[in-house]
Amino acid sequence: MKSNVKKMLGYYKPYLNIFFADMFFAMISACVALTIPLVVRYVTSVLIYKKSDEILKQVVWIGLFLATLLLIDLFSRYFIGNYGHVMGAKMEYDMRAEIFDHMQKLSFSFYDDAKVGQLMSRITSDLFDITELLHHGPENIILSLLKIVGAFIILLNINAYLALAAFVVLPFMFAFAYFLNKKMRATFRKNRVKIADINAQIEDNLSGIRVVKSFANEDIENSKFKKGNDGFLEAKKSSYRYMGCFQAGVGVFTVLIQVNVIIAGSIFIAKGMVNISDLITFLLYISVFTEPIKTLVDFTEQFQNGYSGFERFREIMDIVPDIADREDAKELQDVRGEIVFDDVSFKYKDNAEKVLNHISLKVNAGDYIAIVGTSGAGKTTLCSLIPRFYDVTGGTISIDGKDIRSITLSSLRKHIGIVQQDVYLFAGTILENIAYGKPDATRDEIIEAAKNANAHEFIMSLPDGYETDIGQRGIKLSGGQKQRLAIARVFLKNPPILIFDEATSALDNESERVVQESLEKLAMKRTTFVIAHRLSTIRNAEQILVLDYEGIAEIGTHEELLSRGGVYEKLYNMTK
Repeated sequence: MKSNVKKMLGYYKPYLNIFFADMFFAMISACVALTIPLVVRYVTSVLIYKKSDEILKQVVWIGLFLATLLLIDLFSRYFIGNYGHVMGAKMEYDMRAEIFDHMQKLSFSFYDDAKVGQLMSRITSDLFDITELLHHGPENIILSLLKIVGAFIILLNINAYLALAAFVVLPFMFAFAYFLNKKMRATFRKNRVKIADINAQIEDNLSGIRVVKSFANEDIENSKFKKGNDGFLEAKKSSYRYMGCFQAGVGVFTVLIQVNVIIAGSIFIAKGMVNISDLITFLLYISVFTEPIKTLVDFTEQFQNGYSGFERFREIMDIVPDIADREDAKELQDVRGEIVFDDVSFKYKDNAEKVLNHISLKVNAGDYIAIVGTSGAGKTTLCSLIPRFYDVTGGTISIDGKDIRSITLSSLRKHIGIVQQDVYLFAGTILENIAYGKPDATRDEIIEAAKNANAHEFIMSLPDGYETDIGQRGIKLSGGQKQRLAIARVFLKNPPILIFDEATSALDNESERVVQESLEKLAMKRTTFVIAHRLSTIRNAEQILVLDYEGIAEIGTHEELLSRGGVYEKLYNMTK
């Protein structure tokens, strides 16, 4: 906990000027609250015994003094409410930028296990509660402690006996608060987990809403959501049970302080140890004293919410990316495209069995290599190792004689273009999606890329042409249209190495023909890997690599492999 608190406090560093100003005005506001009862004591114990003319004269000055105090308090509260909140928002901005940037660095293996909805929860609701704590926490503590300590000193000076009667309750109150605080921390953390689970379930449902409706499974989804929602409600009930005990207990202790003062004050007045004006002032200060205690009660809930959120924030930030640049990594330049797999093996971190076993392969610059095999043989995994989406667990992969682990990730991936079966298009316009391949491209370059991908004609047939909004994930486009935009994106990128991952397997015959033509045009004079489901599309490949669960089963041209009558021939006959 100590380490996390230290890291949390580090976010104040860029905003120390605003922070100290915020604390200063919080102290000013507390001082105003402590001063007003003293004015009341002066009026009730001194002023009322003076002549009426003098009373009226001093009341004017007292009124001006109180008005000045109120104006000072007004500005102090405004500064806290405005600039203090802006400071909190800036800290939230910094933390959100930090965690988003960190998530960009995490590898595919992290996202294989992560749920988008849970990650969204950490970026949104968790961070909001953290910054509410970082903004309100210090000022609440300063205000409360200053009022409590100030009230205690003033109360001691007014009457030590009454002060003792008030403060005898405090040790029991703080012991009670400490005990319940430990209980609340665990329940508030559990709440965070349940909220994240619900967010993940909602994201999963909304992303797949068309599947839900196509199977008419709305009731099943409602049932699944109810289960998660019930778990969240139970977690909330548990936290509010402790919160209710905490608030009720502290509320009783607060009233007990006032009861003690009233009873003790009555006894002391009867014995002549306290005068009435002191008792009135004392009771006014008791309210000044108990109000910050209630603030600290609210702060306890705020702290539990914020700190549990910060723990979850740090869980992500403390994950070290398993794929990162070496300190001596070099930029990849002047790429020819020769790729060598030297005794490459790979297995996923949670998988005991290797997906790839001792793969050795040399691909010359500009070669067109097709990769085929049964499902699960590791075709996509093999290609995913080239841009280092995953790192090999054995052997090496080199480009133009350089181990890809000695190359910066950015320069490596800039020289590789990928077209997948499941095309991801971002919400926005066609122009923006094609430009993703080269963010600084001109409009003419984007149009040229679209023409090369056989996409220009259908784009111009749309109502707004290149400015057409394609909806979430390109939902307004057909499969073939989305594929051609993805190919245009790679044309614009213009990389020397290409990977086509079953890019046409989900298309109808007409769309496949157009897309295949675009792919072949794109592949010219580039080192190209094609993962193929329909073997008829790879007859012209210079080499066909046949993978099975043991590794490379066969390698050769289409005619060579058919003549051998092996694995490839069986696959080919199955897909005819």
